[in-house]
Amino acid sequence: MYQHWHGTSEGPAMDLHSIGLEALNGKQVLITGGSTGVGRATALMFAAAGCRVFICGSNGQHLADAIEAGRQQGAEIGGIAIDLRKPDSIEALFRGADEWLGHIDIAVLNAGIGAHGVLTSMSHEECREVVTVNLLSYIACSLESIKRMQGRGGQIIMTGSMSAAVADEHATVYTATKSGVRGFARSLRKEANPLGIRVSLVEPGSIGSDMVDETCEQQREMQEALKMLQAEDVARAIFFLASQPARCDVIELQVRPRLQII
Repeated sequence: MYQHWHGTSEGPAMDLHSIGLEALNGKQVLITGGSTGVGRATALMFAAAGCRVFICGSNGQHLADAIEAGRQQGAEIGGIAIDLRKPDSIEALFRGADEWLGHIDIAVLNAGIGAHGVLTSMSHEECREVVTVNLLSYIACSLESIKRMQGRGGQIIMTGSMSAAVADEHATVYTATKSGVRGFARSLRKEANPLGIRVSLVEPGSIGSDMVDETCEQQREMQEALKMLQAEDVARAIFFLASQPARCDVIELQVRPRLQII
């Protein structure tokens, strides 16, 4: 069963009007991979702006922690623990979202797993899992989101990666999925825009998370040296994409650490 919190929409004491509060207040938002990292930061930011948010994550404890963090700021967040590698996960996710949100105004597709190392060190199953979560879940969630947005409009925001541009060494499968997300987003925009549905892609550089090889201390040092992003940096970029007026369509947004030279 999905978990939820009924709270106020006051949020923290911060001036969100200048970054689109009036555009987002009351929106119904679905976020995949919303229990940790960029997804969690994005969920809390949208919730603070007065959105009702439904998240998913593969770890039940991380999901509960994210919902509790929302509760602490007076937010209204629901969620479901699912494994997007499993065939019935998408159906379970959207059943929960339908019940919790009623409809979907914004879908942030952010779930992902890392894959680094030479290709021959990976098994066929590992390769399939990366493709399933990082690419196929984006396609499936877009399909289900568009079904629900037709006739009322909405926005789909996908989290890609700079890997689509730089083709990192020893990240072949991960790069393939992020290149696929880039191509899918570009093509889907042409299909979705006539339906009143915007499609946007954000491609971050290196982000401090459990998906990178650096230790927590090394991540902090890199962030202080302006060579690595924090999850909140990407969340702000996603918030920016979602808060644009209807006449404005930000198609792709690349966000890099200031001193990450690629």
